[in-house]
Amino acid sequence: MLVFAHSAWLLLLLLVPLMPLVYALVRYMRRLRVQRFGDPALVRSLMPSYSGAKGWVRLVLFDLAFLFFVLGLARPQIGAKLKERETRGAEVMICLDVSNSMLARDYSPNRLERAKLAISRLVDRLQDDRIGLIVFAGSSFVQLPITTDYVSAKMFLSSIDTESVPVQGTAIGDAIRTAARGFSSQSEKSRAIVVITDGENHEDDPVEAARQAAEAGIRVYTIGVGSAQGQPIPMNGELLKDSSGEIVVTRLDEGTLRRVAEAGGGAYVLAGNEEFGLNPILSDLRRLEAEHFKSVVFEAYDEQYMYFFAVALALLVLETLVGERRHKRRLFE
Repeated sequence: MLVFAHSAWLLLLLLVPLMPLVYALVRYMRRLRVQRFGDPALVRSLMPSYSGAKGWVRLVLFDLAFLFFVLGLARPQIGAKLKERETRGAEVMICLDVSNSMLARDYSPNRLERAKLAISRLVDRLQDDRIGLIVFAGSSFVQLPITTDYVSAKMFLSSIDTESVPVQGTAIGDAIRTAARGFSSQSEKSRAIVVITDGENHEDDPVEAARQAAEAGIRVYTIGVGSAQGQPIPMNGELLKDSSGEIVVTRLDEGTLRRVAEAGGGAYVLAGNEEFGLNPILSDLRRLEAEHFKSVVFEAYDEQYMYFFAVALALLVLETLVGERRHKRRLFE
């Protein structure tokens, strides 16, 4: 299987078909100028060594050389194989609230998008740690199982919105229990759950769920998203209203989140616009005892770029040897 480590360079291949077109246009414009200068047959007789075919030969050779050079820049690789890799780190399950209240605009552009941005930045800082993602509202489910594949983590994160969970509400306790079941069998000590929510729990007992997680050796951290004064919830271009026609205002419930973090042996952090709260938690996680993890990954690709560069160089050398003048034995015409 052929893959490209730096596939962005392949965009330069768009220039390959353009070169002959540009060259043809230049030749056409030159021919028009010659016709204005005098009779084309007479002009050709004045330049007996001029070879039009050699120009095309040189152009084709240069174009092919450019093609292989770009392919080399993209670093083609083949021969991937499975290899077991051992790493050290912690396992972190992030529980993200996707209820409608997360659309409130305490943050720019709203609570949910700001939380997703903070998680994305956290993923960028991870090294050998494992991360999983739980989304919850009235119920919860595993959006991303525990993994070290940070690229997939950011891909799954970008697809999350308030429609990711069909049942509305805020079941923090269910999210904590779902996360606790999601850790790998290799992890025993360095496990943590980070709950990102506005804290307006309507469904269950999150404090008891956090206490059970702590008894299993899992720390529970909470990040409060929102403000005490509250904000309305924009929905479909309007503000969300209750059954009596009153505008619904969602407020941060810090009390609940503090009790959850205390029961879970973790800490509560109030999210800010500049510092969302994940960095202090990450620093705390770094103090956990790192564990050994074994995972099977694709590794040991064989690099092929040097062969493409060699072909490109050979074509360039051949292009310079062709020359511009007509060969006496008419090798090119």
